[in-house]
Amino acid sequence: MAGHSKWANIQHRKNAQDSKRGKVFTRFIREITVATRMSANGDPATNPRLRLVIDKALSANMTKDTIERAIKRGLGGEAGGNYEEIRYEGYGPGGSAVMVDCLTDSRNRTAAEVRHAFSKCNGNLGTSNSVAFQFNETGILSYLTNTNEDAITDAAIEAGAADIIVNDDLSIDVLTEPHSYADVYDKMVQAGFKPDESEVTMRAENMVNIELDDAQMMIKLLDMLESLDDTQNVYSNADISEDVLNQL
Repeated sequence: MAGHSKWANIQHRKNAQDSKRGKVFTRFIREITVATRMSANGDPATNPRLRLVIDKALSANMTKDTIERAIKRGLGGEAGGNYEEIRYEGYGPGGSAVMVDCLTDSRNRTAAEVRHAFSKCNGNLGTSNSVAFQFNETGILSYLTNTNEDAITDAAIEAGAADIIVNDDLSIDVLTEPHSYADVYDKMVQAGFKPDESEVTMRAENMVNIELDDAQMMIKLLDMLESLDDTQNVYSNADISEDVLNQL
């Protein structure tokens, strides 16, 4: 989430994820299985989607044995559920846009759970493409404040980044095209600039500032969606300032 509350929002998200580490591992296993199965390719060197999720899984301390079993399942070497990818879209408190990517073996169950979360938190589940137009798939390498802006900018240009953004809190985002994310990441690390956070995500074109009255319900909605077993990723253009977070 870009903007003045960038790191406050990231920290809240990480805290929520860390509190559900077992579910995070389950999500990684599903994503590895699907990424392998869709391309019939278990080699992360030639399967960018697989490489991305493996990097995330290793960063979360998932064992290599667990990763290898998930790849074998995707290749048909081990029995496993057949999951389909579904994206749900809607609006949360304060008019914020929300997208939820799921991997599920029961479309009806997942739809009911996502709909319940939206209705419980003063949101509205929309139709396909009702908010997706507000997001672009983008690779993001994020650097904390007090980082050498000129040095990162020079390295990012050399690495082939699409754009460099300096946020209001002086943190820096290096943006990439999804297909070049891995290459830019490797070159930035080789140049001595390992990001504090990095991912290929759905980046909102415009953020919506969420005031105190709506912030608590918005956080509840995001947490409820994150906690669903079938959820893989939750995206939103909600921007909750650190001052507002501190009042909750």
